[in-house]
Amino acid sequence: MTKNIMIVGVGGQGTLLTSRIIGKTALEAGYDVKISEVHGMAQRGGSVVTFVRYGDKVCEPVCEEGQADVIIAFERLEALRYSHFLKKDGVLIVNDCKIEPMTVVIGAKEYPEEILEGLEKNHTLYAIDGQKIALELGNSKVLNSVVLGFAAPYIGFGKDAWLNVIEATVPPKTIEINKKAFAFGYEAER
Repeated sequence: MTKNIMIVGVGGQGTLLTSRIIGKTALEAGYDVKISEVHGMAQRGGSVVTFVRYGDKVCEPVCEEGQADVIIAFERLEALRYSHFLKKDGVLIVNDCKIEPMTVVIGAKEYPEEILEGLEKNHTLYAIDGQKIALELGNSKVLNSVVLGFAAPYIGFGKDAWLNVIEATVPPKTIEINKKAFAFGYEAER
């Protein structure tokens, strides 16, 4: 059986690092792993999509629509854009954050209202204010570790396995804050 994880966000939110941590954690657990990074305008503010697939034998790096077991969305609108990839019994983890895309900034479009309420009607959705927690920890750049910690129980593997991979993956000067951020997310109320 293959587990399909999709990570969506905007440039600068740690989407790519998150996919690498998930992939390494699955690899350390002995699974075959495929990671695919789909960059739009991946500069800060542009949409970024990654897939992590793991199992006994994984042939394709990208999952089809309706096949993602877990979607991690670092921004509300990105959750809405890609929610059709979630399978019926999948879990949608959303960082409750609004980042207006350029089309909204220049007035060409409006940012949709009540995104989370709409998604909750058709999906199992959990929202977390990862940015608030990251700021309380003193470093807004660990938002992805907070949200990953929150999502980790739905992906699998033990807490220590995640923390070991975080320690081996993030820059050395950020190890402790990333581990702390992950633990806050992991232990957050659901």
